[in-house]
Order: sequence, then C-alpha cells, then structure tokens
Amino acid sequence: MYLVDSNVLIEAKNRYYAFDIAPGFWAWLDYAHTNFVACSIEPVRDELIHGGDELADWASSHPDFFRPIDAATTTHFASLTRWANSRSYTNAAIAEFLNNTADYFLVAYAIAHSHTLVTHEQPRPDSKRRILIPDACEAMGVTYSNTFVMLRNSRARLDFQTPTAA
Repeated sequence: MYLVDSNVLIEAKNRYYAFDIAPGFWAWLDYAHTNFVACSIEPVRDELIHGGDELADWASSHPDFFRPIDAATTTHFASLTRWANSRSYTNAAIAEFLNNTADYFLVAYAIAHSHTLVTHEQPRPDSKRRILIPDACEAMGVTYSNTFVMLRNSRARLDFQTPTAA
C-alpha cells in the first residue's frame, strides 16, 4: 500500500492535478483508498486542513483516507528518534522532525505497516538542517517513491475529456 505525504496532495492541487482540470486524479485517490492501494495519516490531514482551501475541504470530506496513528506505529518512535539523534543534524532539524511535522509519523507508520511512502522529497544524506523523508526511509528500511511511480505501479489511468463546444 502507498502512504501519501502532504506534499504530494498539495503539489497535485497546485499543479499537475488541480481539482478543476484533473478530477480524475482525485477520483483515482478515492478508488485507491477503497481498494487498499493508497492512504495517508491523520497528521497529514491536520496539515492540509490548516490550508483553508479546496484541498482542506477535500481532506475534511475524506476522513477515512487518513488513518489514525496506532499502537503499531508508536512502537517505532524510539528507533526512529535514536536514528535522528545519531546523525549530525542540527538540534533545530531534529526538533522539527520529532515535534512539528507529519514526516516523523509517516515514516513510523510506513515501518509499522510495510507501506511505500510517497513523497516529492529527494534524499540528501549530507543535509544538516532538515531531516528529509527519503533519508529517514533509507535508514529505517522503508521503500519510498514519487507520485508518478505510485500511479504507474498501481496502473492508474487518468483519462482526460475533451470539452464540449459552448
């Protein structure tokens, strides 16, 4: 199953799959959720709802797409925290990762449920100021990919319609 980061949904809304030009992407997300292909977690939903826009409305109206943080996830907090503290990240980067973003919860959830984490972030193992999802995934043995890999691997088809004449 694919576990979707907030930046995937935000980028979709803002660019490639805007609600008004690519409703098929959002319909596919409904299909993917119903068929156990894709989901996200409540901390991602919380980030999206704070946007106060069309994506916030979508997140609010699709509560089942966002799963709660469960006991299986919390069992991985200690190892993920140890890893973050063992690296040469700044204290601010560690604090942000552990306390202020959904990224920490996404990685722990992906570990607990053997999900592939979908994000637009790219690995930067030499980063000091920010802990990036791909670096945490690699350290913790979690597979990650981007939106296009998820769509291709799940055999999604986003058929566009030709507008009718006015």
